[in-house]
Amino acid sequence: MFEPRYQVSPPLLRAIKQITLLVHRLNQGQLTQLQLAKLLSAARDLSTYASTSIEGNPLPLTDVRRLLKSRPESARQSEQEVLNYNQVLIQLQEREETAFTAELILQIQRGVTAGLLPPHQVGAWRQEPVIVHEPRSGDIVYLPPDHQDVARLMDELITFVQTEQASLDPLLLAGLFHKQFVVIHPFIDGNGRTARLATNVLLADLGLDFFKLVSFENYYNQNVTRYFQRVGLFGNYYELADSLDFTAWLEYFAGGILDELLRLEKSLIQTTATPATRLHAHHQQILDYIDQHGFVTDRDYAKLTERAKATRSLDFRKLIELGLIQRHGRGRGIYYTRAAQS
Repeated sequence: MFEPRYQVSPPLLRAIKQITLLVHRLNQGQLTQLQLAKLLSAARDLSTYASTSIEGNPLPLTDVRRLLKSRPESARQSEQEVLNYNQVLIQLQEREETAFTAELILQIQRGVTAGLLPPHQVGAWRQEPVIVHEPRSGDIVYLPPDHQDVARLMDELITFVQTEQASLDPLLLAGLFHKQFVVIHPFIDGNGRTARLATNVLLADLGLDFFKLVSFENYYNQNVTRYFQRVGLFGNYYELADSLDFTAWLEYFAGGILDELLRLEKSLIQTTATPATRLHAHHQQILDYIDQHGFVTDRDYAKLTERAKATRSLDFRKLIELGLIQRHGRGRGIYYTRAAQS
């Protein structure tokens, strides 16, 4: 039975609250069909590039975009990895079935490794031992569970997800699944790509209307070493499993979700902006400071910019009029926070 050990620490709880408010705020936005189509295409390209890049794919984002636009019938291995991932991503986003099952995970791995592995290693739990090496030094860093235990461990993990899906916060559920999946390492190849795609299926329960426009993979790809240090184990599974604590990983995982949702918010604001509502870099500085510290004062803002006091007042007023922030206090005690959500 999979019974993960973790605590809802203050940093984790704070991130969950921020994400909840941010999801509500994002859901107030409106996009035209043309705007939505452009952002969706860009998000899929970014997700595909980031997730394959994490695993060592050498194609830069510009080449990935070009490849996904042309979709050649004949492709090199690096190109096939990109095409496979993008196809599975689109299929998952467009599917109507919501059940989270073993077959879904097997289908994902089958899709991302199509044409890249021997048939017996595609769409099936591994039937042979694996060793995880450090990419640069080649040193052995992790010994995953024996292949005889993989089916049982995956069954326990999937049962846990199915049992807790209706009651556990989707962020916690997705995070717990993600790390445990990587720990089990159920496939010969395609584990990371499959983990991230399956995790996104669970994160769809966050209730974000624009969920298809996010690219959580992008956060991991910004610092791959940190991602691997957080999501993986170092040593022998059987010596580590009983003492495994998911708290640190969940804090990192939640931070990544928050980071990506804030990136999406900036993108939506700029996409839907008119001359009267368009935000400039100095406006974004105010919002970023509030998101990091919870509030901002004029004194704080003065340290971030060379704008005169009267101009700073106009900056705050514009954000208030747009419903993005609200003012509190009087005189020298005035400070600004994100606007309360109705």
